[in-house]
Amino acid sequence: MLIPSIDLMGGKIVQLVQGEKKALEFDNFDYWIERFSKYPLVQVIDLDAAKRVGNNRELLAQISKRLTCQVGGGIHNVEIAREVLQAGAHRVILGSSLIKNAQINTEFAATLANALGTAALVFALDSRGGRVAIDGWRKETTITAFDMIRALEPFCETFLYTNIDTEGLMGGIPMETVLAIRKATSRRLIVAGGITTQQEIDNLEALGMDAVVGMALYSNKLSAGPSKMRLGQIT
Repeated sequence: MLIPSIDLMGGKIVQLVQGEKKALEFDNFDYWIERFSKYPLVQVIDLDAAKRVGNNRELLAQISKRLTCQVGGGIHNVEIAREVLQAGAHRVILGSSLIKNAQINTEFAATLANALGTAALVFALDSRGGRVAIDGWRKETTITAFDMIRALEPFCETFLYTNIDTEGLMGGIPMETVLAIRKATSRRLIVAGGITTQQEIDNLEALGMDAVVGMALYSNKLSAGPSKMRLGQIT
């Protein structure tokens, strides 16, 4: 299944290369919401909140009322997660808050699962050079995606793996890497990072993975029209 991505920064939709350089910027929200309205799930990330330089909470709420979304960025406690869900999000994405003092915070993961239920939780595995990056991808850890999976699998139903090294480059995601991630967990797996073609999305789907796509849609390298998309179902 193809999952379009809406990344928010400074009140606008943006696309960054490897989480740093801004490549595209849009403020025509109605246009993109309409284009993405046929998809069963859209991913919305508040980059300002992720980097702790503000937030786009009102925009998130508006989008969540019009699209079925999984929402992430700056969700670092149960209260914020609950607010985002109550505002209309289908699921919440958490990443940086799952690491505390350079260790995987299983206690917090268990608290989230008990408070919100595992179905509402997507745990992010944002990887650069094989290591998890946190705080808006600005800080690297010694923890791997496989470490995160082993520790956190009991507390969520979905993992989101992003290959930062290929994010925004439209050169494809490394299949060998994501296949290893797929084999490491029985949970639903969503992957992101340079996915560009329908064939790539079909290959990922055949291997049991959903694909988050941003740059290829916004730059019209990949059609956002209903004739070419694989809708699938959300669970």
